[in-house]
Amino acid sequence: MNGLAGTLVLVVGPSGAGKDSVIDEARKRLIGNGRYVFAVRSITRPADAGGEFHESLTENQFEARRQAGGFLLSWQAHGLSYGIPAAYMQKLEQGCIVIANVSRLSIDEARAKCPGRVRVVAVTAPRDVLAERLARRGRESQDEIRERLARTPPFIVDGPGVWELKNDGPLKEAGNAFADFLEQL
Repeated sequence: MNGLAGTLVLVVGPSGAGKDSVIDEARKRLIGNGRYVFAVRSITRPADAGGEFHESLTENQFEARRQAGGFLLSWQAHGLSYGIPAAYMQKLEQGCIVIANVSRLSIDEARAKCPGRVRVVAVTAPRDVLAERLARRGRESQDEIRERLARTPPFIVDGPGVWELKNDGPLKEAGNAFADFLEQL
């Protein structure tokens, strides 16, 4: 897609790394600056299921939108379908910095659609911190959390434009580091 002036910032990381929390902290600092657009994901999860604010779609609605080209990026994970609406492409064309929480499986698709305009922020945390956060979330039992962490390979992201953000201390520190990163783009 020629003519892109903005930057697509993909936030990736394992469950429990605190991606949404870090994004929310940065959003607090950057709110009111129209240069930064925080993408709202479309998810085949009920709106009242907890977690992030999102657009709730049925599987049929999601698939129809996907087939019609309604997503800039889409993927499946943990039995759900996720998408970043195609409308965010217009924001990129206007020179905005679009921030989206995505699966690392969508990085190559993003790089193909937005060549040279993608930055990846890999949010990481030690396994014990991940386990504690997953337990606090309350979606899985302790056994399920142990199984998830045991079968999850080390989280590695490579390629151009990747920045690792360690989120193992106070959330405000990680949020400010992320906002600093965004302000330098």
